[in-house]
Amino acid sequence: MASREEITICEDEVRSLYSHLEKMTDLVAVWEVALSDGVHKIEFEHGTTSGKRVVYVDGKEEIRKEWMFKLVGKETFTVGASKTKATINIDAVSGFAYEYTLEINGKSLKKYMENRSKTTNTWVLSLGGADYRVVLEKDTMDVWCNGQKMETAGEFVEDGTETHFSVGDHSCCIKAVSSGKRKEGIIHTLIVDDREIPETVE
Repeated sequence: MASREEITICEDEVRSLYSHLEKMTDLVAVWEVALSDGVHKIEFEHGTTSGKRVVYVDGKEEIRKEWMFKLVGKETFTVGASKTKATINIDAVSGFAYEYTLEINGKSLKKYMENRSKTTNTWVLSLGGADYRVVLEKDTMDVWCNGQKMETAGEFVEDGTETHFSVGDHSCCIKAVSSGKRKEGIIHTLIVDDREIPETVE
């Protein structure tokens, strides 16, 4: 027969599990947003009977509103190190059905990601058993690695530019050369320890 102490621990575990399930019963939408400092997970709870609205960014509660009598509307918050503006729009579709859309910097998530693919390059690589995500912001030439803005040194070379930085004890360089074609523009290539890294499509 179990001792009283063992039963108490078991009850606490059940209570803990129940509270987690209770927390997620109103979860209606989950989005993943790729920014320069990483991929962020946005979760939205909408209690249509309680009027509750809760926004989580990377598991951390950003907004909590209880007893909202107006069930439609929007919630605005920021995401990531650069405090990118995000808005969840709540619209009634029919009766008690709702549609939830996410906007990033005033654009639909789809439009934002399409635009982002034109203004950034992303590479995912493994070095010494650790995974790294390197992002180049083409408009500012800022380089991010695993959520940290990197110290860089740029130089002009014969066929374009090179942006140098280090990841741990690995030397990295982003080469920018003209494609020679107007529609393609500049081609950016990441080279780590004299090895070219293929670009990742997000």
